[in-house]
Amino acid sequence: MRRERRAGREALRGRGDFSLPSLLPFPLFLPHSFLPSSGCQGRHPGARRKALPPRGGRAAADSGEMNQGLLLRFENLVQLRGACQQLRALSSRKVCGARWKPVELSTRPMCSLHLHPQLWPKHRLISAALSQCRHLATKEETKKKKKKIPLTKGEVEIRQKMTVEELAQAMGKDIDHIYEVLLYTNINLDSVEPDSILSEDHIKMIVQKSGMKYKSAKLKEEKERKNTDAVKRPPADPAVLTPRPPVVTILGHVDHGKTTLLDSLRKTQVAAMEAGGITQHIGAFIVHMPSGEKITFLDTPGHAAFSAMRARGTNVTDIVILVVAAEDGVMQQTIESIQHAKNAGVPLILAINKCDKPEADPERVKKELLAHDVVCEEFGGDVQAVNISALKGENLMVLAEATVALAEMLELKADATGLVEGTVIESRKDKGKGPLTTAIIQRGTLRKGCVLVAGKTWAKVRFLFDENGKAVDAASPGTPVEIMGWKESPSAGDEILEVESEQRAQEVVAWRTYVEQQERMKKDLEVIEAKQKEHRVEYEKQQQKLAHLTWRQRKAVLYKASKQLMFSRPKERTEMDENTLSLIVKGDVDGSVEAILNILDSYDCEDECKLDIVYFGMGDISENDINLAEAFNGVIFGFSVKANESIKKLADKKGIKIKLHNIIYKLIEDLKDELNSRLPPTLVETTVGEASVLDTFSVTVGKNKIPVAGCRVHKGLLDRKMKFKLIRNRDVIWKGCLSSLKHHKDDVQVIKTGMDCGLSLDKNLEFSIGDEIICYEEKEVQKTTSWDPGF
Repeated sequence: MRRERRAGREALRGRGDFSLPSLLPFPLFLPHSFLPSSGCQGRHPGARRKALPPRGGRAAADSGEMNQGLLLRFENLVQLRGACQQLRALSSRKVCGARWKPVELSTRPMCSLHLHPQLWPKHRLISAALSQCRHLATKEETKKKKKKIPLTKGEVEIRQKMTVEELAQAMGKDIDHIYEVLLYTNINLDSVEPDSILSEDHIKMIVQKSGMKYKSAKLKEEKERKNTDAVKRPPADPAVLTPRPPVVTILGHVDHGKTTLLDSLRKTQVAAMEAGGITQHIGAFIVHMPSGEKITFLDTPGHAAFSAMRARGTNVTDIVILVVAAEDGVMQQTIESIQHAKNAGVPLILAINKCDKPEADPERVKKELLAHDVVCEEFGGDVQAVNISALKGENLMVLAEATVALAEMLELKADATGLVEGTVIESRKDKGKGPLTTAIIQRGTLRKGCVLVAGKTWAKVRFLFDENGKAVDAASPGTPVEIMGWKESPSAGDEILEVESEQRAQEVVAWRTYVEQQERMKKDLEVIEAKQKEHRVEYEKQQQKLAHLTWRQRKAVLYKASKQLMFSRPKERTEMDENTLSLIVKGDVDGSVEAILNILDSYDCEDECKLDIVYFGMGDISENDINLAEAFNGVIFGFSVKANESIKKLADKKGIKIKLHNIIYKLIEDLKDELNSRLPPTLVETTVGEASVLDTFSVTVGKNKIPVAGCRVHKGLLDRKMKFKLIRNRDVIWKGCLSSLKHHKDDVQVIKTGMDCGLSLDKNLEFSIGDEIICYEEKEVQKTTSWDPGF
């Protein structure tokens, strides 16, 4: 039997040894019947049991069965190889192929393989055939991407704000090389990531440490953006000009009667129109003269804080009426108003108010104005002077006629056709109407539906209102009007220009926003460069101090310094928060907010308490203001605005202060009190008594000798409970408390003026004859800010 088995193996070797891996070009999963297994020789699992001969002839049957099994296995492998070759040929031609399936084997020992063709979808066949090719191609592309960038003569192109990864690619190095070089800098490597941005100095140093040279990369030249701003039209043809009403601004010192004069003019106008009381909605109104002439009056405040509003009023006006009280004469804001009129080149009319008072002296006012180049007609000048009483309404029409006469001399005309031009006098926010602006039309006729641009916002006019709040259809040059339809509130003083369409308005706003961003970026870049220069100087000084150390010692010193800085940061932040006053400023109109911000700009006591303006805007106090104040631990200041009950309850719940005022100097006083509350209290020493040392001696207590001073009180009294100080040659050499105070041999608490005493200190200090003993009391006094807003 052994010989037969050996002969079968040799026959198999002679026909060729086919192994399954050598036949397959790619992995192929086979049915169980094709795989060799112990006991079944690659046949069906049930074939052996059914083919076994009886037990009596087992030895004779084993030899024939073994040879037959080997031959069957050989035939199966040959058929499998041919099938694999056919499958490979079909897949390479990218045509429809066949799926191989084994037929259910019979009980016979012979195992056959049949091909059952089933069409495959074309996309599946192609993807199966090309999967290996795609896999190889992907690997090749990845290798190409990972190839190092070739350097040109050892030079590295650098640019600002390069990341660690970008610098490594530009140098042809890996990221670990960059980290190794950064060990020689003061950068904390724990905070450096591959996408971390490096400063320009560190980039240059890394390149130099790596033995390379650097050159700045050429910046991509940005295409110059086309200017799409809106501009004024060229001057109109004199033939198309028509007369317009004069625009008159009333200026003067506070409490000199400007508001009373305006009220009297309005009352006169109400009586002529036979209407009821007027609620002023805008800062301008029109007066109709009996002769049919119109005068446009602008209202400006007289307080020192509103200098910008007065200057803005003179820039859009034709005539200035200077109101001076007859009993006060020329004051600070009077001089400032005269200067505004001179800067704008606007003629003056002098209105001397309060002439009905007994102490009134109009002649003194005219003489005082001579010192400021305001010469009245009585003294040979060209300034008209009218004595009025705004409270009683005396000579108001005379003042109006003088204004009309001056306007006729100026020959005020304007072009009422074409695109509209104007100026924003004031802007505010209304809950129902949204952003509103008061404007003076200077050219063209404004109507509903016009598209306007002012500053960085635009509007499609929805409604126009006059000074009485009534809707109007149009506004001609020289007419004050309130405009509704703005996307956002423009700033007071902005120029209003009409454009052709909404798209054109958006282009103008986009251009103006772009210009502002460029200017801001330029300023920020200057600040950044200054900071970088400052940090570079500090870094060089630090490197010089550490130059004698090894890199390990240097690293240890930098680590200790950064650790100390890390522990000190929270403490510094807490101190800063305690000594900072955060403000939220809200006003009724843009001019009021501007005036408050101008005052806050004069704050120059940052060393005492830092002033931080978190937010400013127009409108009543809102929930958003409360949330901001809570986030920044701030205080809300409102000028001529309101806060409803729900807002007040929310503020009380969150502990937020809301301070509302209608008078600006009271608001500033309240702000100064708030600043004072943030300042630390100071200790003030109050002298209670003074004594002189007349003699010195010592007393033995146990084994110690205690120096004692014999003194006489010559002022006030000495109280043992209070603090004392010893003065010698005008220098304080000791401060503290007394250990004993005696009169003769008795311990006492108080020594009065003229009495002698003996005293010892809580410190063993030798006395000298002539020393001064001062008894004083320390009190905490609230410190006040040294900021002076100027009024």
